[in-house]
Amino acid sequence: MDKKISITAACIGMIAIILGAFGAHALKKVLTPEQLISFETGVRYQMYQAFFLFFLATQNDIQEKTKKIIYRLNLFGIVYFSGSIYLLSTTGITGIDFKPIGFITPIGGLLLIVAWGILGYSILKTRK
Repeated sequence: MDKKISITAACIGMIAIILGAFGAHALKKVLTPEQLISFETGVRYQMYQAFFLFFLATQNDIQEKTKKIIYRLNLFGIVYFSGSIYLLSTTGITGIDFKPIGFITPIGGLLLIVAWGILGYSILKTRK
C-alpha cells in the first residue's frame, strides 16, 4: 500500500506542477485575476495533499485499513475540491456553466479535513 500511496502522491504532485505552470502562463492571459487566484488555490491544495500522501506512506505505525481509508478520502477530496475549483474557475473559457457542481467543493474540503483528522488521531493513538 505504501508504494501505491507514494506513486499516487508523485502523480498528484506532478499534475499540480503542470496545472500550476499552465495557469501561470496560458490561463493568465484568459482568466480574470479572481478566477486565476481561484485556480491557483486548487493547485496549491492539490500540492499540499501530494505531500500529505507522501507523509502517509512513511507512517509504519498506522494500520493498513486506516491508511486505505485516509488514502481514499484524500483522493476523493482532491478530485472534489481542486477539481471543482478548476472547472468553476475556467467556466469563462470553456463556455460550460459549472456552477451547479459548486456544492462539491466544500464536500471535497470536508473529505480532506476528515483525512487529516483520521491521520492525526491514528498517530496519537499509536504513539501513546
